Amino acid sequence: MVVTAVAAERDAVCAASADGAASTVRTLPGGGELRCVRGGPVALDVLAAGVGPAAAAAGTATALTAAALAGAPYGLVVSAGIGGGFPPGPGPGSARAGGALSGVSLGAVVVADVIVAADLGAETPDGFTPVTELGFGTVAHRPDPALVEAVAAAAGAAVGPVVTVSTVTGSAARAAELAGRHPGVLVEAMEGFGVAEAAAAHGVPVLEVRTVSNAVGPRDRAAWRIGDALAALTGAFRTLPGAVAAAGGPAAEPHRPSRRTP
Repeated sequence: MVVTAVAAERDAVCAASADGAASTVRTLPGGGELRCVRGGPVALDVLAAGVGPAAAAAGTATALTAAALAGAPYGLVVSAGIGGGFPPGPGPGSARAGGALSGVSLGAVVVADVIVAADLGAETPDGFTPVTELGFGTVAHRPDPALVEAVAAAAGAAVGPVVTVSTVTGSAARAAELAGRHPGVLVEAMEGFGVAEAAAAHGVPVLEVRTVSNAVGPRDRAAWRIGDALAALTGAFRTLPGAVAAAGGPAAEPHRPSRRTP
């Protein structure tokens, strides 16, 4: 299953399949719609769950529960969409597909090696404290490294941390703070951690795939390249099912819905 925030991202994923235009639709409890794309090496169900980690977690959990109750659980969940990229520059981390500098350029494809909740915690006089240091929960999910590498190699993607935020960064100071707190961070988005939390609760592996539409920092809408990022997302998903199948990943067997409507 692939989970996006909005319909434009969902449609970009579906467009990766030659049969995408003829995809079928299933309605989930609560009214969410799954676009079911068949014909490739791995079947895809694509859900536009809404913006932000809460909507992403709720939509993902609903779809995973419906599939499990129908006797056809998913083998893999992918959080996908466009996001803000941390620009290339000297830093403590590096994108393994991008050379010695951390950061990525507009239009780049990124596969997360760690999915991080960037602002889940508390502000203190000494700075930000993640929720784990307060004795609760988790702030990071690490996808299977072999699957990450296979998907990234097929898509020509960079590999590195992707942070999930509830408030999009709009200043250079905030961008620098996040980059300092999360060495090597490549992309900021709003849904990955929510998707990963729901997948973990169901014991299903997770990936996050992002394409870069804008630079993280001061908001300059004129410089955004949303169309290019959506086209890059389509390109990435043309290679992803084959990479997953070739890697013998958890989704190598297609998801087959039962005849019962979830």
